[in-house]
Amino acid sequence: MAPTRKAKARTGGGAPASSSAAGANRAKAGGGTAFAKADWKEGFKKKQAGVSDMTLLSTISNDAINDNLKKRFENAEIYTYIGHVLISVNPFRMLPIYTDEVLHSYRGKNRLEMAPHVYAIAESAYYHMISYKENQCVIISGESGAGKTEAAKRIMQYIAAVAGGQGIDGVKEMVLATNPLLESFGCAKTLRNNNSSRHGKYLEIEFDDHGGPVGAVITNYLLEKNRVTGQINSERNFHIFYQLTKGASAAQRDAYGLQGPQAYAYTSKSKCLEVPGIDDVQDWADTLKAMDVIGISKQEQDDMLRQLAAVLWIGNVQFGIADDGNAFVQDQTVTEFVAYLLEVDATLVNKALTSRVMETQRGGRRGSVYEVPLNPAQASSVRDALAKAIYNNLFDWIVERVNKSMKAKAPTSHIIGVLDIYGFEIFDTNQFEQLCINYVNEKLQQIFIQLTLKTEQEEYVREQIKWTPIDYFNNKVVCDLIEEKRPPGVFAALNDACSTAHADPTAADGSFVQRLGGVSSPQFESRGSKFLVRHYAGDVMYTVAGMTDKNKDVLLKDLLDLIASSKNRFLQGLFPDRPDPDSKKRPPTASDKIKASANALVEKLMRSQPSYIRTIKPNQNKSPTEYDSKAILHQIKYLGLQENIRVRRAGFAYRNTFEKMVERFYLLSPATSYAGDYIWQGDSRSGCERILRDTGIAKEEWQMGTTKAFIKNPETLFALEHMRDRYWHNMASRIQRAWRGYLRYRDACARKIQRFWMSKKEGIALTALRDYSHQVLGGRKERRRYSLLSMRRFQGDYLGVGQAGPQGQSLRSSAGIGSGEAVVFSARAQLLVSKLGRSSKPSPRYLILSDKAVYVLITQVVNGRASTTLERKIPLVTIRSIGLSQLRDDWFAINAGISEEGDPLLHCYFKTEFVTHLMQRTNAAVQVLIGPTIAYAKKKDKQAQITFKKDESIRKDDVYKSSSRTMGRATPQARTLPSGGSSFIPAAPAVRAQAPAAPSAGRAAPPPPSRSAAPPPPPAAPEKEQWKALHNFETNQPGEMALKKDDVLDVLTKDDGGWWLVKKAGQEGWAPSNYLQLIPPKPRAAPAAPAAPARRAPPIAPAAVPSAPVPRSAAGRAPAAPRAPMAHSVAADPNAAPVSVFGSGGPGGLAAILAAKRAAAENGGLSSHDPPASSTGNSPANSRPGSGLGGLKCLVCCLKSTAC
Repeated sequence: MAPTRKAKARTGGGAPASSSAAGANRAKAGGGTAFAKADWKEGFKKKQAGVSDMTLLSTISNDAINDNLKKRFENAEIYTYIGHVLISVNPFRMLPIYTDEVLHSYRGKNRLEMAPHVYAIAESAYYHMISYKENQCVIISGESGAGKTEAAKRIMQYIAAVAGGQGIDGVKEMVLATNPLLESFGCAKTLRNNNSSRHGKYLEIEFDDHGGPVGAVITNYLLEKNRVTGQINSERNFHIFYQLTKGASAAQRDAYGLQGPQAYAYTSKSKCLEVPGIDDVQDWADTLKAMDVIGISKQEQDDMLRQLAAVLWIGNVQFGIADDGNAFVQDQTVTEFVAYLLEVDATLVNKALTSRVMETQRGGRRGSVYEVPLNPAQASSVRDALAKAIYNNLFDWIVERVNKSMKAKAPTSHIIGVLDIYGFEIFDTNQFEQLCINYVNEKLQQIFIQLTLKTEQEEYVREQIKWTPIDYFNNKVVCDLIEEKRPPGVFAALNDACSTAHADPTAADGSFVQRLGGVSSPQFESRGSKFLVRHYAGDVMYTVAGMTDKNKDVLLKDLLDLIASSKNRFLQGLFPDRPDPDSKKRPPTASDKIKASANALVEKLMRSQPSYIRTIKPNQNKSPTEYDSKAILHQIKYLGLQENIRVRRAGFAYRNTFEKMVERFYLLSPATSYAGDYIWQGDSRSGCERILRDTGIAKEEWQMGTTKAFIKNPETLFALEHMRDRYWHNMASRIQRAWRGYLRYRDACARKIQRFWMSKKEGIALTALRDYSHQVLGGRKERRRYSLLSMRRFQGDYLGVGQAGPQGQSLRSSAGIGSGEAVVFSARAQLLVSKLGRSSKPSPRYLILSDKAVYVLITQVVNGRASTTLERKIPLVTIRSIGLSQLRDDWFAINAGISEEGDPLLHCYFKTEFVTHLMQRTNAAVQVLIGPTIAYAKKKDKQAQITFKKDESIRKDDVYKSSSRTMGRATPQARTLPSGGSSFIPAAPAVRAQAPAAPSAGRAAPPPPSRSAAPPPPPAAPEKEQWKALHNFETNQPGEMALKKDDVLDVLTKDDGGWWLVKKAGQEGWAPSNYLQLIPPKPRAAPAAPAAPARRAPPIAPAAVPSAPVPRSAAGRAPAAPRAPMAHSVAADPNAAPVSVFGSGGPGGLAAILAAKRAAAENGGLSSHDPPASSTGNSPANSRPGSGLGGLKCLVCCLKSTAC
């Protein structure tokens, strides 16, 4: 047995062995060995059904083995170990355990590190070949339908995937391509298996020194050629015949006369043409592809198909019986077509099938030659012999051709062999084929028992462990019974009967029965025309009839002469050797060949280190859910699984190296671990012994070898594993307490972070965009306070041109923007349009920016309907610069290079956003020009500029006149509102120079109206302006108002961009202003004069209130009295001049009041009738009713950051 695998890097194509922990988590033992730190997750992993290694079963019995396999089968765990032997139960379905991910998970892993799998066996074989330079073989055994062929394919799949090296991909492909090719020609549907191997195959994959495959060799064993000519009901011929007859092309059908499988006797007599789960047409395509991969030429493929068609047509030759009892061919056209396919004369075909040439001998010399006619039964036998010989030799040629293609082209170092051979067979009628198959299986069983026991014994001797040998059944007696010459065995008796009997098969069979009577063995019984052999897998009763004829395995001389006369070189090459008629030596029989092949196979296997896969068939119905306990129990018995476990556990159930034991169980001793860390400073052997002592295990339960520790009973190992699991549970409780505290702390921190993030996350992206716009403008342009400080989102596509809405799609279509063009900005704008003889005027436009161009669209009324068309398209690559002013206006000019249309001068509220997106799309290639003027080209050769200036005397921004724009005064700075709320008293505004008050007219103020008198009627409410629609305006855009001609509307907002906010029937929306016309107001009758109020005595004057002295002006005149705060207030001084209640009168009349208002507008908003606020709170104005409203107004103004 090879030493336990080390974790080391492979050479060449091998993958490095994995490590379960990083170097920082590894401790160093005294001897320098590194140990992986234990993983807490192993204490909480999912438990498998049953036990994965049946050497750990508490009870060793066939029933216990059966119960464990059943648990794992029902849990979809089809693989189980017995030590190094893999037990595989056929699932009869595809499981998700053969993916590339699963395959690569076994690379570099020890058998004990992963779950049982066929990949683990392949990995172990490949690793030992690389590491220990030993030839390896994988022996797969089991009955038919147990999954041997599938296991062999998985072995080859794994080796092809993990083997490395340069230039070996072709070898890998050819090795894998042998599977579909040999399955087509060597497998068939039987009662027990839809893809049963009807031949034995030993594939030897050859590797170089670096582990790369360089070639392969296939050895073929005992093809069941009798299946070509006959099958029992519900079975089929070889797959290739059904693939050919169903999947052949039209040209192939014409050339070889191919029809469906029902047209041929060899494929239809068993009445099974279709098989569930097998697609013959697809398999035919896979077979042809495999031929191409292996390198079989088209000519060779045609020759192969020609011989297959010849075999099928030979089977259709039928014989009749003449009056003299001789056979004749019923349909000459069939033999003529056979002659065409074989490229021989049709007369020779008839003669070879219906007669036989015999030659007599006298004294060792040739005598007379006779032509003996055949009866129909004999003719049928000759016909079938010809078909079987052609197919058998064709199969041998395919194997030889595959070996030629896969021959190693580089020096070979070692091999890995994979044996896939038919399983043990027991039928109702067992003939010569079953005897040969079961003999080979006996030889393989003998190897298994010898090597298993031998390996176990060698390990105990090597490790100096005492153990007790156990009894087991040695099937060598069965092998000797079949193959020995002295005393003569079954094969010897059969050969004697063939050599001494005459040509009559019946006489030869009788002679064989007589010789079987001399065979003496407790494993054998002769029962007349049958005999029984007690095989390791059970008792088998064999039928003698026909055995001698099949054992001769010699083709008649007439058929050999027929083939030799063929003009087809390929057919002649299939029969290269002809027996020497003058030879005195007996030609080798079929039993001689199978015996020699079996012994050669055993010799090859004995030169390699074996790995075993024992396959089990769960039921006879090929059901993925049925588990036939009785049938499986029988397989368990004849496979010797119980004996295998007993041999494995003869001394000790579990063994492992000291290093592995310490690495696995160091947690269980306080001397070797602390808080999960390895702290032992001694060597691995003493550390392992210390662990076993500290855990309290009885001394008789374990022994220390030279390199390994051995544990006797599986319960002891279970106890160690349980203690290891409990260690992690105890540690988990401590960790959980710390973890819960951490979770509370983390939750509190997360809440703080979330609150901060929720308050800031929206502003981060907006701030980044806004900051970029600041960088673009570079502080060279006045900005509005809202633009600088707000967090307004740069939406970009305000009109939805890049979206699926109807408005956006309409504008996109009008602009001609393609589907591959991304729109980044769209908004309403105004274009400065120059008109002949008149000053330029802004006109509404749509402005669109994409990743390729700038689009300007115009909406016009055409035939009473609004139509939007493309006015200008400016590719981004042609834009040289964009001009803006230094003031806070919304104008910009796009320098589009030399153009007949000039440069567009545009007005857009989102100019900064437009410029920002333009710079991003052009990678800042456009120059941004900012100055007191904007220069642009009105036409190609006509330059113009617009000047921007500031005039704080105007109230309206952006006044255009004569190529200049005038901006009003900037928004004053806001003042910080100190804490204190309503207790804050705003400072009084500065006293401004006022016009002197006009002298009073001397008229006394009228007395207040009597409460009992009826109030005068209120003045009529001013009529609202109403507008009428001049044209129909149809739209389905959100926010726009559809109009019909003569609709009456209210205008709520008039926008300079050409769109007004209107209201109709309670709904609001935007409409084009040039569609609307003001309705002139209707004349209204003058209201009737109110009745004169009743006169009453003036009220008593109130007591005088002391006041502060009135300051006098520099001219010596007192300032005008402050205005009453309410319109209906009465002057406190009875001597003061009367004031009109409605403000329509006053000193100087209406003209004086208007003049005063005009002067106030120029002086900051205070008229001559508006007194300055008092500097104290004791002024008469503050003592009047309602005088507190002035302070509230000032407070509101400050909150709005505007001037009082």
